[in-house]
Amino acid sequence: MLVIVLENAPPRLRGRLAVWLLEVRAGVYVGTYSRRVREHIWSQVKKGIEEGNAVMAWQMNNEAGFEFETLGANRRVPTDRDGVRLVSFFPDARDNDL
Repeated sequence: MLVIVLENAPPRLRGRLAVWLLEVRAGVYVGTYSRRVREHIWSQVKKGIEEGNAVMAWQMNNEAGFEFETLGANRRVPTDRDGVRLVSFFPDARDNDL
């Protein structure tokens, strides 16, 4: 299983992803593809994301059962803790204004 989530992505990228994947919610795409096709799709996301951000998750034979990759600015940042990939959160910029 392959899942890609886009935020603030240009419409042409969303349309391109809809060629390969099913858009189950706005900006959420799912499908089942080989590693080679997955890498090709992700390269298209990298080329077209502009100011947006994206995350791609896919099934993997590891402890978690999946792997993921991110692209673009986001409060959620992947971190590695003793070989386990987790997600750290940066404070929301709006929180600093309070």
